[in-house]
Amino acid sequence: MTPTRRGPRPLPALLLGPVLLALLLAPTGGCGRPGSPPAKGPRAGDLAAYRVEPAVSLPASPTWTRAHRRGRLVVGVKDDQPYLGERDPATGAYSGFDIEIARMAAASLGFPAGRITFKAIASANRETSLSNGQIDLYVGTYTINALRRRQVGFAGPYYLAGQGLLVRRGERDIHGPRDLSGRKVCSAAGSSSIQRIEADYPDAKPVTYDTYSVCVDNLLTYQVDAVTTDDSILLGYAAKAPGELKTVGRPFSREPYGIGLSKGDSALRLALDDALVAHERNGDWKRAYDATLGLSGVPAPAPPPVDRD
Repeated sequence: MTPTRRGPRPLPALLLGPVLLALLLAPTGGCGRPGSPPAKGPRAGDLAAYRVEPAVSLPASPTWTRAHRRGRLVVGVKDDQPYLGERDPATGAYSGFDIEIARMAAASLGFPAGRITFKAIASANRETSLSNGQIDLYVGTYTINALRRRQVGFAGPYYLAGQGLLVRRGERDIHGPRDLSGRKVCSAAGSSSIQRIEADYPDAKPVTYDTYSVCVDNLLTYQVDAVTTDDSILLGYAAKAPGELKTVGRPFSREPYGIGLSKGDSALRLALDDALVAHERNGDWKRAYDATLGLSGVPAPAPPPVDRD
């Protein structure tokens, strides 16, 4: 990767979170108006209670057998992605679309919500955590690709994301990546998203920070013009502050999200594929989307077909 050009010096660390939080909690205007989404997590009343299969048996799956003996399913997730996988620091509760996908899958494997342990795992540690049995599944914006398939297995996909753009609600001139000439575009340092901007849109001005939340704070304070990463992540931020932020344009990459599992556990993969199809058909998938990412104002897309090969 070629070195990225650094943008303006970020705000002091203690001020970064409150920039977005102040908008979320403001009593008037922005996201504080009646009917706007809550500061943390989806509306619990809008989430389905998933039917737990009563007599599941997968003796051919070493992962399921280990979890069954343990009495709990351990699922690796993200804990810092709004409306996808997010942990409330006050209660420790996890919420978001990926969390709901994990709960659906667990219910179909015979594990009720009370017998799921969510464990925040950094992206760089996903394959190792699955391979050494530290977690049973991983559900957290986990793109299926050929390189990862060499190390782990995947069920799904359950969502088709793509690189997108997040801008301020009042932005009128940015409709897609071709409108980024001379504009400051922010993403996580070292991410494939910023590398794609540098390679394909060289007239843009890349700005990088360690986290997307810092990029969003800098967008809200007019220090950058756009934030880029997977559109699903950007929808989460837009859902947090729909009066201040919006996504624009069409995705300009393909990122099929799957449920990660131990490589070679075919029995578990097929069971999870069946579970995803069942929850899509009975409406659980759409209800979960509407209560989470759907709060961004973007309607639910059609779920991608499950790849059973």
